[in-house]
Amino acid sequence: MRLALSPDELLTTTRSVRKRLDVERPVEREVLEECLAIAQQAPTGGNAQAWGFVVVTDADKRAALADLYRKGWDVYRSRPSWSASRRYDDPDRQQLQRRITSSAKHLADTLQDVPVHVVPCMRFRPEGAPNIALASHFGSIYPAVWSLMLAARARGLGSTLTTLHLFHEREAAELLGIPHDEVAQVGLVAMAYFKGADFRPGPREPLERFVHWEGWAG
Repeated sequence: MRLALSPDELLTTTRSVRKRLDVERPVEREVLEECLAIAQQAPTGGNAQAWGFVVVTDADKRAALADLYRKGWDVYRSRPSWSASRRYDDPDRQQLQRRITSSAKHLADTLQDVPVHVVPCMRFRPEGAPNIALASHFGSIYPAVWSLMLAARARGLGSTLTTLHLFHEREAAELLGIPHDEVAQVGLVAMAYFKGADFRPGPREPLERFVHWEGWAG
């Protein structure tokens, strides 16, 4: 079912959904194919279209991916930057960060139950590449990932883009039959129908905090 959303509503209310994913309701293959066909229309550098999406619905494979994700979650949380990046002087921002951390932990605990995992891939290994190649590499796949998430939102699905399983990318490649030396995974999108009320725009910093006119200091 398509939701009646304006383009602005779609763009401003597509959130990272973790706690409100309906893990009891299956997602129809035809709905996934509609979302993937829309994602396929996203632009790529040189129109190369050098991407692939591995769609995982098998329960055993989802459980194995979730195990790798949790191992990555533990690595991530053990880093000194984890605590430093979650401390704010602003109490409202600190409270928001606590909710985000709780939501992220919930995903780590329940990822195996989310009915659809989509692993976006590029047919290029970025190791040692110059910044221009990296910009082209990721700029040629993430627009498609975002289009996938927007298309899902328009159909009543929630999603979140994660990357923590990439701490164990080679193991995930072996699980999914991805040729690791030729194809780079760039994340994992967990998808399901969402539960509860609709979504609103999220809190953001004032525009002048991150927009620089005519130069970085401008």
